[in-house]
Amino acid sequence: MIKIKRIIKTREFIILCTILLLTFFISLYSKSFLRLENIKNIFMQVSSVAISAIGMTFIIITGGIDVSAGSIFGLSALTMAKLATSGINPIVSLILGALVGTLLGLLNGILISKIHISPIIVTLGTMSLWRTMIFFISGGRWILGIPSEALFFGTGTIGDFPFPIFLMIIFVIFFSYFSVKRPFARYIYAYGNNPEFLRISGINTSNVLLFTYTLAGFMYAISAFIVVGRTGIVQANIGTGYELQVIAAVVLGGTSITGGKGTIIGSFLGATMIAVISNGLIMLNVPALLENLILGILILVSVIADILSNRGETK
Repeated sequence: MIKIKRIIKTREFIILCTILLLTFFISLYSKSFLRLENIKNIFMQVSSVAISAIGMTFIIITGGIDVSAGSIFGLSALTMAKLATSGINPIVSLILGALVGTLLGLLNGILISKIHISPIIVTLGTMSLWRTMIFFISGGRWILGIPSEALFFGTGTIGDFPFPIFLMIIFVIFFSYFSVKRPFARYIYAYGNNPEFLRISGINTSNVLLFTYTLAGFMYAISAFIVVGRTGIVQANIGTGYELQVIAAVVLGGTSITGGKGTIIGSFLGATMIAVISNGLIMLNVPALLENLILGILILVSVIADILSNRGETK
């Protein structure tokens, strides 16, 4: 009984109930909302944000933030598309695109952990730098004609099951296990609660930050391949504002913005809620501009709820 009460009080349970309520009300006004094809579209949209949210969850648990997510996402996609359309083997292009995302994440980690610059300052700087590079390399033009093999992350299937959703499920299960069972994950949570205590305990705190930011960079690249695979093009503004969706998914899912607390399942549910809202707005013919407004409000409400919750725990 006590266990059930604890589950009911969790952010994950509240988000799940909110998703079910939203689904119920939207389906009252749009008969096509609950059609199988539309549900598949929703989870295809969830897959790219949820995969990036895994990396962002670990970063926010350490008490950090990464606003360069959209730019790393864009530069990874651009690298892959440029190479694939210039005759390079599509698989090699995907590997090199993922390598770019991973290295850019690693660079963020080095600047934050070794030079001790604030995460928001570092990632604001790299966000602008990589965004400028995207426009410089693309020349402001779209990249079309990407080989079908390079689009597999967005269009591929395992049997009849969409590959992006399959990949998302694998990542969510693996990193949920990692965050609960593996000793290194405990260092990530401990860093968010008290980095000095972790350092005194003899743990190399730089490695914790290097791991989280490098992993995030890799995840942004995989998400970029899913989106490019679905659209078949890379636009000059690819990834712009993407970080807002990822951060919103993580914060909505209950990860504390002050660090030390959060779950992968929560971030997955946060991403699902955003996709349901986005799809519902389209189904109800509501102007798309309202999506960012709603996202902004949800982030503010989640952060305020988190701060009030933390104050309650310290009393």
